[in-house]
Parts: sequence; structure tokens; C-alpha cells
Amino acid sequence: MQINSPISKITLEGRDFYVKRDDLIDPYLAGNKYRKLYTLLQTPANKFSKIISYGGTQSNAMLAIAAMCKAKKWKFTYYTKPISQNQKDENIGNYFHSIKLGMQHVEIEHEFYRDFIASLRLNLDEKTFVIDQGGAVQQAKEGLRVLADEIRALNLHVKSLATPSGTGTTALFLALTLPEYKVYTTPCVGDVAYLKEQMSMLHDIPNNLIILKPEKKYHFAKPYLEFLEIQKKLLECEIEFDLLYAPGLWKCLLEQTDEEIIYIHSGGVTGNESMLKRYEQKGLKP
Repeated sequence: MQINSPISKITLEGRDFYVKRDDLIDPYLAGNKYRKLYTLLQTPANKFSKIISYGGTQSNAMLAIAAMCKAKKWKFTYYTKPISQNQKDENIGNYFHSIKLGMQHVEIEHEFYRDFIASLRLNLDEKTFVIDQGGAVQQAKEGLRVLADEIRALNLHVKSLATPSGTGTTALFLALTLPEYKVYTTPCVGDVAYLKEQMSMLHDIPNNLIILKPEKKYHFAKPYLEFLEIQKKLLECEIEFDLLYAPGLWKCLLEQTDEEIIYIHSGGVTGNESMLKRYEQKGLKP
């Protein structure tokens, strides 16, 4: 499975942007998660029998891994901290779709979670593979090399890229693979210091990777009116972006940059139905 995603051009607040449409690769296995899981997707199905991962239950990575495991006929076990019964009963969102795809969900009590995750790789058999939270693995490098080749092949005059960051894996490997480009990103989970720490565990941060600091602290997955307003403007450009990561980066790009930029669409739009429900519960309607 290798798909070269198309490019779209949009005008937002009077500025031209290009969008690399990785969201169109697959309904569930799309965006930066397709790129991060690229090496595993090319792996013969008989190499593994089980995949283990962990993180939050709104995670786009969780859903992408579930879709991959369904296709490969691998068992998929996903560990989280305890979640509410309301979320378990929802029939929308990434968690619901992941369970439908066959994911086994295991809750670990808060006080044991950190130590349990640290011990995941102990005594693993050769048929089991662990994917760290958000798909932050060295194997992501190959998928992002393929993306870099696609970007170069576009032969556009634009030499700036943008992609939002959770762990920063996509932004980091893109910057390393495309040293002739500026790569903009912004922290969507935690602050700039946290993002740099996550990236540094994978590789030294290159000079062409520019981390834009949001004007204020935004808590991950919390509804914000300004994010909803940016989402509305983007929908007027006839492209849907995810509500978890995209609005924060678009806000920073509009406020802190002025050149033409290629935005790497990171997918994740399947999570919008549950996020919009959270907005409505806060009295914020699209």
C-alpha cells in the first residue's frame, strides 16, 4: 500500500496556502499516522501476530493502528487510564470506531499506569510489537522519507512546510529529511519545552525546524471558541481539518508567518464528530 496524496491550493485570510491531502489516503489510516505506520504497513502479515500501544482514547493513532491491525489480521491491545462509562457507551468518535475494528481496550489505574507502560517491552515474544504513544517510533522515518520524496516531486516554488505536533515525530523527521525546507510546527499536547523533550528522545532538533509558540496556553482536546472560528474559515475553503491539532497550528501560522506554506494535512477528521459534541456541551456550536 503506497499512495501519493494530491495537493490542493486554498486562500485563507487573503493568503495562499497549499495543502498536501494526506487526509484522502484512507478514512481511518490517513494523514501523519499513515506515514508513521508506513514501515509496518509494508511488513508481511506473518511477521507479527500482536500489536500493543497506549495513550488517550481520542487518539488518531489508536484508530489508525486499529485499522492497520484489522487489515493485517493482527491482534491489537491498547492501554489507557480509566475512562468514563459515557465514553464507552458513545457510538461516535475514534474510540467507538477502534473497538468496532477489533481493538482490545485495557484500563490501567492512574497510580500504576506510568510503571506499567515502562514495563511493556519486558519479556515480549518475537511476534509482538510495541508502538509508543502517538506512533512515535524510529520506524516512522521511512514513511516520512516517502512523504519528503512526494513533496520534492511537486516542484513548487514554496520552501516552507507546516505540520502540527503531538510528540513531534512527523515534524522532526520531515525537517531532517528535507533540510532545504523550513518546517513549522506548534505544540498541541503540552508546551514548547515538552515538545522539544519528546523530539530530542528521537534525534537532535535541526535548525530548519521552527517551533511556533502559541500566544496562550491551550489544553489538549479542550473546546476553544477561536479554534471553532478557524475551523469555520477552513471549511469555507472546502477542506475539513481535525479539531484537535489543526486549529492551533493554523492560528500560529496566520499570526506569526507571512510566506506561502505547504500544510501537511495530518488527517484525524474522524474524531471531529465526538469533538463537536464536546463543543456543543460547552454551548459552542459550529
